[in-house]
Amino acid sequence: MQLTSERATAFAALPLAYLRLEYPNHIMHVLNNSSDVLSPRALHPVFYGCYDWHSAVHGYWLLLRCLRRYPDLPAATEIGALFDEHFTPERMQQEASYFHAAGRNSFERPYGYGWLLALAQELAASSHSHAAGWLAAMQPLTSTIRNNLISYLHKLTYPIRVGTHYNTAFALALALDYARAVADDELTTAITTAALRYYGEDRDYPAHYEPGGDEYLSAALTEALLMSKVLQGSAFTTWFDGFLPRLAHVRQLMQPATLSDRTDPKIAHLDGLNLSRTWCMKHIARHLPADHPAQPAFAQAVPLHLQASIDHVVGSHYSGGHWLATFAMLALED
Repeated sequence: MQLTSERATAFAALPLAYLRLEYPNHIMHVLNNSSDVLSPRALHPVFYGCYDWHSAVHGYWLLLRCLRRYPDLPAATEIGALFDEHFTPERMQQEASYFHAAGRNSFERPYGYGWLLALAQELAASSHSHAAGWLAAMQPLTSTIRNNLISYLHKLTYPIRVGTHYNTAFALALALDYARAVADDELTTAITTAALRYYGEDRDYPAHYEPGGDEYLSAALTEALLMSKVLQGSAFTTWFDGFLPRLAHVRQLMQPATLSDRTDPKIAHLDGLNLSRTWCMKHIARHLPADHPAQPAFAQAVPLHLQASIDHVVGSHYSGGHWLATFAMLALED
C-alpha cells in the first residue's frame, strides 16, 4: 500500500476544510486575567482550527508535504491561498508572543514543539514560490520554539515515555530532523546528547504492556525511531538488540490495536497508533541489517497495521479526521 496522488488529494482536503474551522475547539490556555478570556481565533490567529493548536500546525505540514510530493495537486491554488492568508508577519508575531506570556512556558511542550519545527523544515524544503516568505514570517515563532526546546532539555531530568502528546522521543525525532536540515549544530547537539542520556542505557523494554487505551504512539517504537537517528550503523543494531531482544514474540506490539468507538476522541487515538507504528517500523527496519531477526516481524506487522486503520482516515468522525491524515502520510511514505 503506497501513497498516491489520489490519496494525497483526499488527505489534503481534510486540513483544507478544518484549518478554518474554529469550533469545536480544545483549548489548553492559562488565564492570567480577565482579558485573556478570548476565542481560539483571537488567541491563535494562525493555528486556531483543526480542534487544537498542534493539530493545526501539522495540518499545515500535511498540506505542504502533499504539495511537495505532488506539485500538480488539484488543491494547489487553494493551499497557497490558505498560507497567504495566515502566514503573515503580524499573525505569526502574535503566535510567538503567546509563548512569552506568564505561565505559558510549557504550552504545547513537547509535541507542538516538534511539529512546529517539522513545519519550518517542510517550508524550507518547499519549492512553492511563496514558501520563503511564509518561512520568514514564521521565524519569530520558530526561534521561540527552538530556544524553548533547548532550555527544556537542559532541565528535563527524566524522559516522558507515555504514548500521547508528552512523549519526549517523538518530539525529539521531529526536532532532530529539523536541526540537521537547517544545520543548527547547537540544537542537534542538545537533542543527541539528551537522547543518549535518556535512552542510551535502556534495556529489555517492557513492550508487552503496550498499548494503553488512548495512545497514538508506541513508546517502545518511537524511542527506537529516535535512536536510529542518533546512533549509526552497528551501534544502533547493538542498542536495539538490547532494547527489544524479543521483538518478534511481543504479540501486543506486532498486532494492530482494535478500536471500539471511533467517535470517542481518546479511543480514536488508537487508529493513530496503528499508523505511527507503521511509520516507526518501516523507518527502524531501514536502519537494521537485511538479515536481522526483526525484519520478518516488521514485514508482517506493517501491512496489518496499515489495513487496520488506513481506510478510517478519510470520512472518519471529526475526532479522528482533524489529525489522522498526518499520521497516514507518515505511514505511507517510504
